[in-house]
Amino acid sequence: MMMQQKFLLGKLFIKGELVVETGLHIGGGGENLDIGGLDKPVIRDPLTRQPYIPGSSLKGKLRSILERLEGKPINRKGGSGTYRYESDDLEDGYTELGQNTAPIKFTGARNCPVSRVFGSTGNNCWLKTSIIDSEGLDRVNDLRKLPRTDLEESGEEFSYAKGRNSPAHLIVRDCHLLNASRLEKIDTGLYMTEWKFENGLDRITAAANPRQIERVPKGARFDFEMVYTVESENKSAEDVAKSLNDARTDLKNLLQAIFILEDDALGGHGSRGYGKVSFENLLFHYRDYRLVSSNQNTILVLPSHNALEAPIENTSKLPEKFNEIQDLLPTV
Repeated sequence: MMMQQKFLLGKLFIKGELVVETGLHIGGGGENLDIGGLDKPVIRDPLTRQPYIPGSSLKGKLRSILERLEGKPINRKGGSGTYRYESDDLEDGYTELGQNTAPIKFTGARNCPVSRVFGSTGNNCWLKTSIIDSEGLDRVNDLRKLPRTDLEESGEEFSYAKGRNSPAHLIVRDCHLLNASRLEKIDTGLYMTEWKFENGLDRITAAANPRQIERVPKGARFDFEMVYTVESENKSAEDVAKSLNDARTDLKNLLQAIFILEDDALGGHGSRGYGKVSFENLLFHYRDYRLVSSNQNTILVLPSHNALEAPIENTSKLPEKFNEIQDLLPTV
């Protein structure tokens, strides 16, 4: 099977401010557990000791929202008894969670609105035999997984093969504190954060199990940046147009997930009121790299730059500005 790099077309940047509306807890590890100390500290920058929001936390939350919005099935078992959705291959197929379980259909990462944005890791799965042969995929040598024709009404043959990874199109940066000077004035005995005492009460004995949880307080503001990569399988006009149309769909889904996150919670203990956030001062711009790649002389060519003229105040303004945002992407 010949491997081909995808062609880089451009990158769409989304920047803004993430505002903490209720105390936020995203846990950090490696703290000393002193008597009377915190049970659950927040994650901090090891150099500045300021709290921050890992990009992985924000990305994971947006992914879970989009999975639920799209109604994706749970088809992958993770560590610590967790389950999630993955596209086991670039093409559509079926997953088995274990022996004696019914196969679960998944959408291939090439067309899945979740996996295309956030990426997916390949796994052994049932794929159409015709696709396995045409794309030169590796079969799994397992006598218990012989080709079968009972997965779809068409009776088409499926074989068990090694699924392929799909790299994420979306980068989510770590979010760093913007108003540190304000949080430094907090008088709680903690640096820039607050204590929150939680009690677990035994319903039989009435014994209390107190916990001390550290939270980033309401009013903290963090910068945030997401970068969506636009790329195509080849340089044909048809494939470039498809990639740009996919980018428009992904942008819509991503903005919907951001909007829904404001109605949900980020970090731990959301059902107890933690982690309400909002997004403000949203900036969008697109860099087109095609001119750079087509330049064959020794002159340095910088990518062209399309941007909205002014930041969008908050997410409630996104619907009326959405056409302008989409127009930042080229048509072909």
